[in-house]
Amino acid sequence: MLSYFTMPLHPPGRDYLATLDEDRAAILLADSLGYAEAFVGEHVTDRAETITSSLIFLASLAFETKRIALGSGTVNLPNSHPAAVAAQVAMLDHMLRGRFVFGISPGGLRSDAEVFGNLDRDRRAMFDEAIDQILRIWREAPPYDIEGEFWRVTTRRTMDPGIGQGEILKPLQRPHPPIMVACMSPGSDSVRNAARRGWSIISANFLQPVWVATHWAKLVEGWDAAGVAARPADWRVAKSIFVADDERSARRYAADPDGPYGHYYRSLMRKLIGNGRPELFKGRADMADTEVTHAYVMESLVIHGTPAQVAERIVALRRQVGPFGTLVYAGHDWADVALSRRSMELMATEVMPLVNRELGEGD
Repeated sequence: MLSYFTMPLHPPGRDYLATLDEDRAAILLADSLGYAEAFVGEHVTDRAETITSSLIFLASLAFETKRIALGSGTVNLPNSHPAAVAAQVAMLDHMLRGRFVFGISPGGLRSDAEVFGNLDRDRRAMFDEAIDQILRIWREAPPYDIEGEFWRVTTRRTMDPGIGQGEILKPLQRPHPPIMVACMSPGSDSVRNAARRGWSIISANFLQPVWVATHWAKLVEGWDAAGVAARPADWRVAKSIFVADDERSARRYAADPDGPYGHYYRSLMRKLIGNGRPELFKGRADMADTEVTHAYVMESLVIHGTPAQVAERIVALRRQVGPFGTLVYAGHDWADVALSRRSMELMATEVMPLVNRELGEGD
């Protein structure tokens, strides 16, 4: 299956309205091309990653998209009150007639954590409490009385069932929308915990394949702990991909260190390595930090070429990392609109049929 994910990440100097229009256009194009899903990230304190609320952005597409499932990629749970998230997600699930996937995370941007007063707090514990409270809100009848370390949810003093006061909307999908966790760490326990709870995951596109492969083992651990059979359909793997009609155009656009893919990885390297995470970009555990150059990261993480070349690399990737059920095409800035749209089109119409034929799977 083919899906789409965008952080998004644009050069900070670009006009904001233009980038919003571009990000919406990419998802509308994905819908028209038959992509199964589209996920959108969010950050509050970043002029490059410019969507401040994935839920608001997706709501703008609810009545223009037809088939594609839309997902938060992700809602950073420590940054909001669980009752607010529960109500907003429930409304969006209704607006989308059940085409919503609830992507969640503790939030990875330190400046977001700082602005919300969470920089020195246990954001993993906040994440766990928030999702547990959200699920209780959707499961339980009001009045609520949910007490936690970080938040309290209650309507006992103000409940008036005769007029509906004190009750939070429940999602259209029951018991709740499918839950997805974005995973970016090698051998992450978050992967195991997600599988144990019946959630799906996306392995990040900036994680080297050798580390993506560790996610399969963790998924199996989680499924075994839950006593369920392996579910490869619950595993999505994201990749930075650019497809062109000829090899020269593909390399010129995707491998340009100053192009949109180059900008994307330069920005991510500065954020993640600056946050003490150079191992995410290393192809070997014993690589020196000095070997993690921009050129190395670009060459090892960006798949580009003609449809046949890209299909060959995707098949090799799946055989290397494990039987993921969905390939997620990572969105990048549309420095060249025509080439960017053509890449998404070729991905859907030519690359995926070649991949599925090679793997012996249906389109």
